[in-house]
Amino acid sequence: MPKYIINGPAKLSGEIVVKGAKNAALKIIPAAILSEEKITISNLPDIEDVRQSLALLSDLGAKIEKISESEIIIDSSTIKKTELSPSFANKFRSSLMFVAPLLARFGEVKFPHPGGCVIGAGQRPIDFSIEGFTALGAETKIKDGFYEIKAKKLTGGYFFFPWISVTTTESMIMAASLAQGRTILKNCAMEPEIEILANYLNICGAKISGAGTPTIIIDGVKKLSGDNFHVVPDRIETGSFACLAAATNSEIKITNCVPDHIRALLEIFQKIGVPFEEGNDWLLVKPAKNILAHSIKTHEYPGFVTDLQSPYTVLMTQAHGASLIHETIYDRRLLYTDLLSQMGADIIMCDPHRVVVNGPTKLHGQRLTSPDLRAGIALIIAALTATGKTEIDNIYQIERGYENIVERLKKLGADISRLNDCEL
Repeated sequence: MPKYIINGPAKLSGEIVVKGAKNAALKIIPAAILSEEKITISNLPDIEDVRQSLALLSDLGAKIEKISESEIIIDSSTIKKTELSPSFANKFRSSLMFVAPLLARFGEVKFPHPGGCVIGAGQRPIDFSIEGFTALGAETKIKDGFYEIKAKKLTGGYFFFPWISVTTTESMIMAASLAQGRTILKNCAMEPEIEILANYLNICGAKISGAGTPTIIIDGVKKLSGDNFHVVPDRIETGSFACLAAATNSEIKITNCVPDHIRALLEIFQKIGVPFEEGNDWLLVKPAKNILAHSIKTHEYPGFVTDLQSPYTVLMTQAHGASLIHETIYDRRLLYTDLLSQMGADIIMCDPHRVVVNGPTKLHGQRLTSPDLRAGIALIIAALTATGKTEIDNIYQIERGYENIVERLKKLGADISRLNDCEL
């Protein structure tokens, strides 16, 4: 299998451009199903999850025209099929985002349990989505390993999220947009991508208010039009690159980003001694004289995002003192810390949701296997901090979410290469 070879430690410098947000792109692609008009999507990241999402949409019958590497036109008027093929749906969890628009437009959808990475497998059920669709008048059956959801006509309703869920909030917004009557959603997720999705649907004729707050109200409309959508910069990339700069004690300018989207991390940078400057669409992280340890507890937005927990944990291996990393969102997300321990990190696992990191410690190159997307980028950061050669296998998981990461890091001065099967 392909792998990354990384030689460290690295002193990096230069500018890195943030690509389009994975979590925004993976919602706007299925949202195209809600309209029979063409939509144009620009600043689309060229990553594996996006390719899978477009392949699934094409399998449903939509026509996709590629304008450039980052721009496409989607025509969903030709969709006739409402069943998600296991060959696509079993590969990535975001296939679940196709359920709501298919149900809203066609009144039925059939799909297998969505796949994806292993993190949070015990805490990422689709029960909330099913309960939400039921609140809008849909009926669900499970037959031969498939979910079958039908509704002659979705009707507005009331739904309170038992706990905050980004996926279900976005699904309910899409489903309720074409439902008959008013839908009220309580205890909603507040991530920027949710507000962006709602704003786009409003441009297309939807009537959604409150997105970005705990209460969202949707008055259903009969149909939606199409429009242009520019994918916002990826806030997780922004934060990951900021942690990379701090951990390697490098000066890196991060451009095409929205610093305010990672405000929780930047507030911590101020406390731990990582100097930075920022503008509306750029962030300059400078070398720190001394990094202090600081504990975190992951939380829904605008708190410390779980997807930046692993890059931050690597940074804490280079900080002075002890820090408690408390992962509250997903089960199994801290298992990668054993790989950091193999590299020389002083990490004590208290329980499945908490570890204590003692620093600073010198990391050493190792042969590692990436367990998931976000842990994968953390291993790259650790490898660039470590002394010696690191090999990272299962890089498919990393390339699901980071476009052309090897070449982008090389431009900063990283000694990193991607070996294909034929080169091993």
